Amino acid sequence: MRKPLAALLTALALAAASVAAPSASAEPAAQPSGAVPPPDGPAQAWLLADLDSGRILASKDPSAQHAPASTIKPLLAMVVLDHLRPDNFARANQSHTEVECSCVGLKPGQAYTTRQLLEALLMVSGNDAANMLADMLGGQRVAVAAMNRKAAAVGARGTRASSPSGLDGPGWESITTPYDLAMIYRTALRYPLIAQIMAQRSAQFPGKTITNQNELLTRYPGTFAGKTGFTNLARHTYVAAAQRGNRRLIVVEMYGQGDLYGQAMALFDWGFAQP
Repeated sequence: MRKPLAALLTALALAAASVAAPSASAEPAAQPSGAVPPPDGPAQAWLLADLDSGRILASKDPSAQHAPASTIKPLLAMVVLDHLRPDNFARANQSHTEVECSCVGLKPGQAYTTRQLLEALLMVSGNDAANMLADMLGGQRVAVAAMNRKAAAVGARGTRASSPSGLDGPGWESITTPYDLAMIYRTALRYPLIAQIMAQRSAQFPGKTITNQNELLTRYPGTFAGKTGFTNLARHTYVAAAQRGNRRLIVVEMYGQGDLYGQAMALFDWGFAQP
């Protein structure tokens, strides 16, 4: 009887070891009794994940679709760098400035490089810079179509961009999910120039110095990337990435009506405390 019993125990052990781990899009497993649960906050949908592996540590409605506002801008930045060199330049015209702001303040007739416009796009959320970059790609329709192809290519299949800036309105709403935004930012931060710009606290722009709007760069040690957003449809949205030791985490918050910075910092603290 010893051999059959040993074989049975071996088979049970192999079966237990072969149980598949939950997919990246799954809700987090229930916390063990006595464990500290992840903090909630004012964002209606949010996600905390390991930036490198994509493993979700905690989430609330990560597949819920909401308007992204300016958190969609890194999608445009990737398309720009897929087609243009950082030292390419063009001259702004009046149409680039005729947009709802936030704006960096482009001056018609002034020449700007791709890099300068990307800094305006990602650091101060310049909608005028987004318009000009879209024109450099061939126009807004061409740019938006390329953004949607890029979203599908990185696995963000619940995302639809309707404008290069993230501005929206009745009949042309952009849509994404916390999970999709995490996928987009995981890919965007593999572009060295995007990662470099998002980590910059300030940069020289023609005629002025611009300052990064991501407050966690100065408020939360280890923060190295992020993007804010707001429209009436999206409410407040926010994405941030931070590192502690060898671990890099990303927080995505959508449809927020409160202190998203505070929620992001609490989620980072909780995530870095997990084994």
